[in-house]
Amino acid sequence: MKSLFQVLILITGLLLSMTATAEPKFPRQEPMGGKTFGHSVKNLGDGLYVFRWWVYRNIFLVTDEGVIVTDPMNPKAAELLRNEIRKVTDKPIKYVVYSHNHHDHISGGQIFKKEGAKFIGHKNVLKELADHPSPLTPMPDITFDDTYTLTLGGRKLELSYFGPNHGESLVVMRLPKEKVLFIVDIVTPRRVAFRAMPDFWPDEWIRSLKEIEQLDFDYVISGHGPEDQPAIDLASVVSEQRVYLEDLMVAVKSAMDSGSHSPDALRQTVKLPKYKNWQYYNEWLPMNIERIWAYYHMGW
Repeated sequence: MKSLFQVLILITGLLLSMTATAEPKFPRQEPMGGKTFGHSVKNLGDGLYVFRWWVYRNIFLVTDEGVIVTDPMNPKAAELLRNEIRKVTDKPIKYVVYSHNHHDHISGGQIFKKEGAKFIGHKNVLKELADHPSPLTPMPDITFDDTYTLTLGGRKLELSYFGPNHGESLVVMRLPKEKVLFIVDIVTPRRVAFRAMPDFWPDEWIRSLKEIEQLDFDYVISGHGPEDQPAIDLASVVSEQRVYLEDLMVAVKSAMDSGSHSPDALRQTVKLPKYKNWQYYNEWLPMNIERIWAYYHMGW
């Protein structure tokens, strides 16, 4: 009996070990690498790659039936991206997925369109690109309302729309097998909000992040990040971004309630020392503050 008990313990231990080994081990501490104004690629394993051009990032997924590419960025970056993909596989690039409508993320896709790739985006991208057309940006072939699941070679990429937050077409992409999110612009780890928050609705941004936090995910790949930041982060960066925005709005509102209504004065007096080590704290925090002043003062 004692021998049987020992065998059961050994088998249980082996099963637990196999389960632990099966969990994805992503290089969270490794920087993306490469030159500051160059490009780099990080292989996360099982066909998932992060591509960086300057401070822009996307992901591409290599499957048995072809490749899924996200945001091509611009013609120069797209050509570099294609070259990097060809170093990995000769399989065709089947789909290009747009995160949202902004040209700095989704230009340059003609190189993939010429090879037969289908383009996917939220339905609002059609109107937004029609209002601000660019010959560098192919229109989506496939659009959707709230959710869309792209399946290729046994792999899935889930697209979810959370309403207006940064523009009116931004989608969050989830790899269900890896429990990884690809999030563009509304989550940039360890960085204050971009300058004066162009095309952002602060309150809707916070609402969207709260809803995103309810998804089933363990890791986040963001659409921005310099070469010295890791390619992938823990899920906690989503809540950290939300808390920053909440702290920012509370600080500005408190100052305004105390009688300070000049945006110039607010830029000088409102401080958030908790975030002093975040990227661009000194340069962009004053602009963040003025944007929140506009939200409360003008309802914009």
